[in-house]
Amino acid sequence: MTASAFGHWMRGELEHVEEALSQWVPADAPAGLGLAMRYGVLDGGKRLRPLLVRAACEAVDGHQEAALRAAVAVELIHAYSLVHDDMPCMDNDVLRRGKPTVHVRYGEAGAMLAGDAMQALAFEVLTPEPGAAGDEAGVPAALQARLCGLLARAAGHAGMAGGQAIDLASTGVALDEASLRDMHRRKTGALLQASVLMGAATGLCSPLAWAALSDFGTALGLAFQVVDDILDVTQHSDKLGKTAGKDLNANKPTYVTVLGLTEARHQAAGLHQQALDALTRSGLADASHLRLLADRVVDRES
Repeated sequence: MTASAFGHWMRGELEHVEEALSQWVPADAPAGLGLAMRYGVLDGGKRLRPLLVRAACEAVDGHQEAALRAAVAVELIHAYSLVHDDMPCMDNDVLRRGKPTVHVRYGEAGAMLAGDAMQALAFEVLTPEPGAAGDEAGVPAALQARLCGLLARAAGHAGMAGGQAIDLASTGVALDEASLRDMHRRKTGALLQASVLMGAATGLCSPLAWAALSDFGTALGLAFQVVDDILDVTQHSDKLGKTAGKDLNANKPTYVTVLGLTEARHQAAGLHQQALDALTRSGLADASHLRLLADRVVDRES
């Protein structure tokens, strides 16, 4: 697949996701809540997780409406986590996606409620009322339940929330590589892996392909975090759209502080290759979009 063809696919998918987010994230939630929610999730971000959902759905010839809803839901969970992570009680950051963080713009209580509401909305999007707007294709109830389960497990105590708890408890602590990997497998990797598996769940996927896609998601999730840690010390805030060097300044363990910059780059390359090898093992006829998304994860500059 040519770069131009991939770019065309990605622009089309991003347009669909942005339209759906704009449609389903309410502006009229009471007392300014909707405005804070929309500020936190619209008009920014790489949308990597929704793209992974859509690409995996394509690879298994899955249910398109279910995949769109899953793409929106996983982005809502990701956005809510950023809103909460940026608050003073956690990372205390003032810049996200190139603009002031939600708590800076809407206050701490407004940010807390916006994150709570986005988390709930994710599961509302996955379980539409029969005949609801945007549910023209009718997502089967069994598939709704499966998607909810995959997302909940990735976002909860065993996944993202648990990883964030480890992260907060690790400030100033000298973690070894295995402990660091476990933290990021939960905090970052679980939701990226779930994005792939939610897309795969929308279609027919053999046990072999499912296991391979799971391995792909695991390797890609860790690669994403390693690259994130590298960029945190090699790029400026205006390039990243968030505060550069904040983990180093907060004395938090990263792949760069634990392994060094050169070895961290080697790790990213190795994880990238593991992800590509997993796609080869999947036996899927066409996983080219997943492959190219993996390339983007390790080649990105922000």
